[in-house]
Amino acid sequence: MLPRYALTAMIVACALFMENLDGTVIATSLPAIALDLHEDPIALKLALTSYLLSLAVFIPASGWVADKFGTRTVFRAAIVVFTVGSVLCGLSNSLTGFVLARIFQGIGGAMMVPVGRLLLLRSVERYNLVRAMAYLTLPALLGPMIGPPIGGFITTYFHWRYIFWINVPIGVLGVTLVTLCIQDIREAHVPRLDIPGFFLSAIGLSCLVFGLTILGRGFLPAWETGVLMAFGAAVLGLYVWHAGRVEAPIIDLSLLKIPTFRVSVTGGSLFRIGVGAVPLLLPLMLQLGFGMSPLRSGLITFVAAAGAMAMKATAQPIIGLIGFRRILVFNAVIGAAFIAVNGLLSPATPIALILGILLVGGYFRSLEFTAINAIAYADIDQDNLSRAVSFASVVQQLSLSIGVAIGAGVVQVMRDSHGGGLELSDFHWAFAAVGVVTALSAVSFFRLAKDAGASLSRRTAPAAQAVAEAKPGAA
Repeated sequence: MLPRYALTAMIVACALFMENLDGTVIATSLPAIALDLHEDPIALKLALTSYLLSLAVFIPASGWVADKFGTRTVFRAAIVVFTVGSVLCGLSNSLTGFVLARIFQGIGGAMMVPVGRLLLLRSVERYNLVRAMAYLTLPALLGPMIGPPIGGFITTYFHWRYIFWINVPIGVLGVTLVTLCIQDIREAHVPRLDIPGFFLSAIGLSCLVFGLTILGRGFLPAWETGVLMAFGAAVLGLYVWHAGRVEAPIIDLSLLKIPTFRVSVTGGSLFRIGVGAVPLLLPLMLQLGFGMSPLRSGLITFVAAAGAMAMKATAQPIIGLIGFRRILVFNAVIGAAFIAVNGLLSPATPIALILGILLVGGYFRSLEFTAINAIAYADIDQDNLSRAVSFASVVQQLSLSIGVAIGAGVVQVMRDSHGGGLELSDFHWAFAAVGVVTALSAVSFFRLAKDAGASLSRRTAPAAQAVAEAKPGAA
């Protein structure tokens, strides 16, 4: 029988897998959807950006909603909303209906991912957190890797609408398991929702995420995209000013006073920027540079997910033996090297070597993600968990968007420099660039104390007091 922490982690992981899979599956099927809806494929990009905007707007409020109504209640409701949104996407017969369904689906996703993580943190003993987080890293790595081949297979042999309808049995199973196996936890005292902060973060993040999503893709003129992103950054600057003057801001910046959380945000963001570009660059390079079919390239990239799965059983003993600081520093460099080495591949590279690189690289990336996700909450007390999860989820979403923008931007710049179509060398430069960004995360991780993360073992560690000291009006 599975341990309690493993059962809880797997239930949450299934819901997160559904959300991660959905985003990559739809990207593969956009041409078929556009043809069926009699729309230009470029216009269908609205379906992707509208979903991302929903995430940007509603993720900051997820922690407050979970505290107010209970983690199990909100998580279960989020699965229902996401599943219903999936059904509506499959039933859509117009661009407007499809985009509205994606927005509705995004509201469910915005609550499902961070609240699922919060549910896990509140249900699992600290010394089992690394093991539990190992399960939780799988959806983030599996979804982007197996999404393209699944999307291509369903679109080719069935119909694109089934891409969304396959979420229905997963959603029903998720709601059933959450109801039967998860205890509802809610806070006794919940502060009022920071409404001004909600609107400031919603406007700032949505402008920034939308700008990063369309950057270099010809959706808007470059100067308009730049103005949009600058406006978003300015509004976020206004939010920082606001957050320092209220008691319970919707994104609690005072959490950055906790060293382990701060390092997980800064170093974790740099690592995610590099990793976030891989699901975009690798399939494109294999298809456009190597001449592979979408199905074959998808089957090859899936090997990285196999490496991630192999990590699950080894994360706890490795981190326990070596320690968080050493793992995060050295593994960041190793992970960056495996990202950059993709740029050295060519059609003449033996398939066995490509598979080996992807398998080992997937293992090290998954190990790093497990350590980053666990160390983030090592010194966060129960009263601040919901705010920490919301904060971390916002930063994760933003860093992944930046990664895609950097990867796509480097490819675009290299293509424009030689004035022709895409060449294999364009992808080589892109992998080198995101590899460098990933390696820079090691500098941030190096600042961790040698005993960082001790509270995640059976040994006790002193609780962090920095948040309380950083609160307005604190003694």
